[in-house]
Amino acid sequence: MLNPTLNQNLKWNTRQRLAYIETKAYYTGSVSRSDVALTFAMSDPAATKDLKLYNDLAPDNLVYKQSEFGFIPSSNFAQAFSDLDPAPVLDLIASNSPSPWLATEGKSIYGLKAVALPRLTRLPDKTIVAQLTRAMFQNKKLRIIYASLHDRKYEQHRIIEPHSIVNTGLRWHTRAYNEQHFDFRDFVLSRILEAELINEAAESSVDYDEDWTETLTLELAPHPELSPKQQLNLHVDFSEDGKTVQLTIRRALIGYALRALSVDTTVDRSLNPNAFQLVLLNREEIEIYASWALM
Repeated sequence: MLNPTLNQNLKWNTRQRLAYIETKAYYTGSVSRSDVALTFAMSDPAATKDLKLYNDLAPDNLVYKQSEFGFIPSSNFAQAFSDLDPAPVLDLIASNSPSPWLATEGKSIYGLKAVALPRLTRLPDKTIVAQLTRAMFQNKKLRIIYASLHDRKYEQHRIIEPHSIVNTGLRWHTRAYNEQHFDFRDFVLSRILEAELINEAAESSVDYDEDWTETLTLELAPHPELSPKQQLNLHVDFSEDGKTVQLTIRRALIGYALRALSVDTTVDRSLNPNAFQLVLLNREEIEIYASWALM
């Protein structure tokens, strides 16, 4: 919970920078003067002043660590300037935004109404997400207890090496090397029941995850069972030239994209065209990488 006493007398810009300091420290395990200076395009002395202000206002939260050339969260860390709940923070990370809009107090900063569909899946506690993001940032291993839908034993103890987090629109997952199976896999965040950062360098790298580094182009077209006018309108939605819709995407994300776009991936294109308005033209090329998403 935010501390209203600390926030009420601060200028809007200052609150944004303090919120970033807090979020960066908690979710990556460290924050430095250069982090603040680069993020807000400010001088090093000005960034130092903000770090000093944060430590003056929340003296029990951060501890200076010489080897990091910056500050790390203390054992008594408690949020004071930012909402550290995983839902807003993951959105910030995905959009590369430095801090939540704390000063708006629920009011639209643009004066426009915008809503999002509610999420069906939950996110784990922030302490679990923070262990994950710190492992990513520090290139460390992570010990987790994972609730698998496929293994006979519901709760699995695993050691993973995460390199990215993904928002599919329906859920968040991390892309990670799995030491148990010697391959890269997706782990749904809501199924991570416990997480502990291991002080051991990751042996893998995103460079070895070929399905992540390599891309393919999905070739899509309006469902042939739609009327000519409906097909034309879909081209207006998805393609400027009125031809095949092409979407270049990481191989590891192909299946999620097909589901998000409600693409009819059946061989005979037999699904309801009103519900599945697009069809996949290069099915054979895609099948090897996203067979689980094909119908």
